[in-house]
Amino acid sequence: MDRSAAVERVERLIETVESEPMPVPVREIWVYGEVSLGLDPIERLDVYLTKDILLESDGGRSEAFEERYGVKGVGQTVRGEWAEAFPEFVRANDNGYAAPERCLAAHLLGDDEPIHLEVCNASFEDNVTQRLQGAMMRNDYERILDPRGVCLWVDGQRSAKALEKLRSGELVLPTLPNALEMLGMDEGEAREAADTLQAYRERQEGATVRGDVV
Repeated sequence: MDRSAAVERVERLIETVESEPMPVPVREIWVYGEVSLGLDPIERLDVYLTKDILLESDGGRSEAFEERYGVKGVGQTVRGEWAEAFPEFVRANDNGYAAPERCLAAHLLGDDEPIHLEVCNASFEDNVTQRLQGAMMRNDYERILDPRGVCLWVDGQRSAKALEKLRSGELVLPTLPNALEMLGMDEGEAREAADTLQAYRERQEGATVRGDVV
């Protein structure tokens, strides 16, 4: 994907979040990894969404929604009004319950796009730390979140400055091993983690999504 096309794609994603109902409230939109580094072209576009937990509930209609969509939890884990407006984007987890991250991916991404979407209730910076600590404890480096991120949108407000720097490739960020060392990994572990994460990313194809709760 050309760099300019990747930035334009992120802007269209932001416009969709701004202009259309979402299955859950979206609070922050970040990009991270290759697109933040000024590379051209990039292999995959990595996007991070911070979502809020759905507080308003349409749980009294969940059975009716289940009959209509064949998915449990509509009106509880995702907005019922969103499901009624966009039934084609309703997605369930392996237990048959409406999955916010899968619904967001269905709404925001095309199946064949080389885009990865991370969805979490925590901010990007907090989740970077949490995921790194967990990965170090379990030696599961595929779970690491690349810390080289750029915040583009918060609570309905775009950062025009961040978008412009992203578009022009002005951001100066460290290599992934160096970034991981800054967060507490030793040099050898950081190199191993970076290699593992790169190999994991190279195995992904098309649009992918991962949900996380911190």
